[in-house]
Amino acid sequence: MALMDFIKKQFIDIIQWTESGDGTLAWRFPMADMEIQNGASLTVRESQVAVFVNEGQVADVFGPGLYKLTTQTLPVLTYLKNWDKLFESPFKSDVYFFSTRQQVDQKWGTPQPITVRDKDFGAVRLRAFGNYSFRIGDAKLFHTEISGTREIYTVADIDGQLRGLLLQNISNAIAGSGVPFLDLAANQVQFAEALAKQLVPEFAKLGIQLETLTVQNVSLPEELQKILDQKIGMGMVGNDMGKFMQYQTAQAIPKFAEGAGGGGGIAGDAMGLGAGVALGQVLAQNLSQGLQAQPAAVQQQPAVAVVNPADVMTTLEKLGELKAKGILTQEEFDAKKAELLKKLV
Repeated sequence: MALMDFIKKQFIDIIQWTESGDGTLAWRFPMADMEIQNGASLTVRESQVAVFVNEGQVADVFGPGLYKLTTQTLPVLTYLKNWDKLFESPFKSDVYFFSTRQQVDQKWGTPQPITVRDKDFGAVRLRAFGNYSFRIGDAKLFHTEISGTREIYTVADIDGQLRGLLLQNISNAIAGSGVPFLDLAANQVQFAEALAKQLVPEFAKLGIQLETLTVQNVSLPEELQKILDQKIGMGMVGNDMGKFMQYQTAQAIPKFAEGAGGGGGIAGDAMGLGAGVALGQVLAQNLSQGLQAQPAAVQQQPAVAVVNPADVMTTLEKLGELKAKGILTQEEFDAKKAELLKKLV
């Protein structure tokens, strides 16, 4: 009886792995001093791969299925060990199981703002976060490059490496996409696609297959966020610059009129709230007409109108305040100024 117990301890006739929980990527079958019996049964379940390693050299790789271990099912190992075609003695070999199911909801993010380069804005600092999922795509490569001879290798062991690769490639993904940075920031799906495209070959070098990647949030500096908000506003009015300027002017009129009614500035003392609103409406109409590109046409001689010099000066003062508040650019102010001064000649 003692002899039979000794034999059972020395020879293995069933090799299999049942995962006890989540997060395990590689697991080494416990061989100790035991040997594998000729004709032993190997069970590889769905979402698993088994790899036989002989003296540190990867031999045979098995996908899902039930196998009887013979020279026919172990051709590489048979060659490495120089077995005869009908070997009958037990043999020693390390057996590693790899989980190929998806490892989902892996978090990534930028602990500190990172600097990326953009053709429109030069250097841009941003923060972003999201999640991704992956699986082992090449068990042999993963064994030789990552897990090695460890008894167990988990997701937590490689998490830092994968997140480091992800953060390192954000800048390259933006540059390689050929899409302006603000467009990527406004479209997180497009941002994620550009980043995933950059990461797939980097993950593949480790035997890992990137399955999904999401960008859940992009935080921009305040100045860029204002530009992005304006770009979104442009989209809401169909990229019509005239309508957009009308919208911008309308947003500024309440503050402008409030300042005028409070007695601030020369024009504010004279005109007050009602005149400020009226001037804003006129200005919005003029801006709409001036910013809409029209084909060249035959110039029509404008009708001569009587202009009050005091009104012109008041209007110029108001335009100056709009320029100071950033509502008008210097070019727009100069154009309106020249137009008004011509009316005094």
